[in-house]
Amino acid sequence: MLDSTLFVLLLYAGLGGAYLLVIPGLTYFYLQRRWYVVSSVERVFMYLLVFLFFPGMLLLSPFLNFRPKRREIGA
Repeated sequence: MLDSTLFVLLLYAGLGGAYLLVIPGLTYFYLQRRWYVVSSVERVFMYLLVFLFFPGMLLLSPFLNFRPKRREIGA
């Protein structure tokens, strides 16, 4: 009884952590790398990922900074 309860609790914690932290973090990384070079189909996929993992992205957003980099003048 106790083993199955502990297993279920660990499974819920693992799935919740993946939904709220791991997958949104990977989604942020993917969006940062591909935002300016995607096709229209891939952009729809990006919007789908943001919609599906919005709670986790909202949770991570105060800690991440993805402002565009400054342009270098005269290189």
